[in-house]
Amino acid sequence: MLHKKLTLVTTLLLFSCVTQASALSVEELRIEKAIKTIPEVFTTFNSNISDFEKSWQATTSYQDAKTMVTNQSQRLWLDATKQLQSANKLDDRPLYWARLNASKIMRSLEPAFSVSAEERQVLIELFEQGSRGRTDLEYTKKTNKKILLTGFDPFLLDRNINQSNPSGIAALLLDGMVITHNGVTAEINTVMIPVRYKDFDDGIIESLLAPYYALNNVDMVVTVSMGRKEFDLERFPGKRRSVTAPDNLNVLSGGTRDKPIISKLHNRELPGEEFVEFSLPIEQMQKAQGPYEIIDNHKITSIGKAGKSVDAKPYTLAQLNGHVAVNGSGGGYLSNEISYRSIRLRDQLESTIPTGHIHTPRIQQFEPEVEAKIVKQIKAMLEQALIAL
Repeated sequence: MLHKKLTLVTTLLLFSCVTQASALSVEELRIEKAIKTIPEVFTTFNSNISDFEKSWQATTSYQDAKTMVTNQSQRLWLDATKQLQSANKLDDRPLYWARLNASKIMRSLEPAFSVSAEERQVLIELFEQGSRGRTDLEYTKKTNKKILLTGFDPFLLDRNINQSNPSGIAALLLDGMVITHNGVTAEINTVMIPVRYKDFDDGIIESLLAPYYALNNVDMVVTVSMGRKEFDLERFPGKRRSVTAPDNLNVLSGGTRDKPIISKLHNRELPGEEFVEFSLPIEQMQKAQGPYEIIDNHKITSIGKAGKSVDAKPYTLAQLNGHVAVNGSGGGYLSNEISYRSIRLRDQLESTIPTGHIHTPRIQQFEPEVEAKIVKQIKAMLEQALIAL
């Protein structure tokens, strides 16, 4: 009888482990493949993750866990920015995979105290905040201007597990940098944004930007993502999702070209007009020297009064009255959506902060030399913009 009870207990424990492992996110489940394909990416922050795992398993209370997770996540962000800013080869991938390793540890290993599912999720979200630069947004330099810039994680990783994202490199390289042009100086602070629809629906962009728009306490908000062949400054972001490409959790937008959908904001439809217009100093930014053209992109797709989706190139926002957005200038994916949400919020809060989106040239998987040129030209755009702020 005792043997049977022990066997039952062992079976239950094994079942519990399997159940816990199955709770890993889609992003975390890619780690095993990534380690086999790009093992060199995981060596950069080995010590950070090793320290985190030991600290997590040794933590004896929820409050101590919150402190530890906050400190370790902030350390990872600062180490990532310092490492990339001093590296010969620019690479945003080590931070992305290190963050996932940390969240995998929190999901699959137990600390030295009884942690509830709700507490575990809070701790994972705390690590997300710190390791994305959200808790490192103080402007400490004595400059004339302040710039807030966002980049994105790598995405479409089931197509290319070794994919990099130039916008992520821009965020890591430019964080804390002071730029100058014609005697005007500016400090740049940056944040890394996840490629996940749910985070957008939960208001990640609004919670990040609302304090700045409410107080008008920065001088420019620039969102950046990877896009097409050249640089595109996206003139008319649209409200709706219309692409069939998945996010990093393999969740689909739900929208198509024929039936674009409105995203959510805290379980309600996102408010706002179908199209908004960006306000970056485009003429100045187009003067930035580099290998790529900088396009003032007006192209959109909308459903007009005839009920059919059509491509157009309007030159004023008024021309889009009565049209339903399919693709904004930035497309129908999250790069367009971050632009739409930031501008919509700016307008709602009656802010005067110039705001808009830069689509970078697209890269194939990982091209550090090309990405260095891309980020150099982004920096030049920001410098040129200073005289118009």
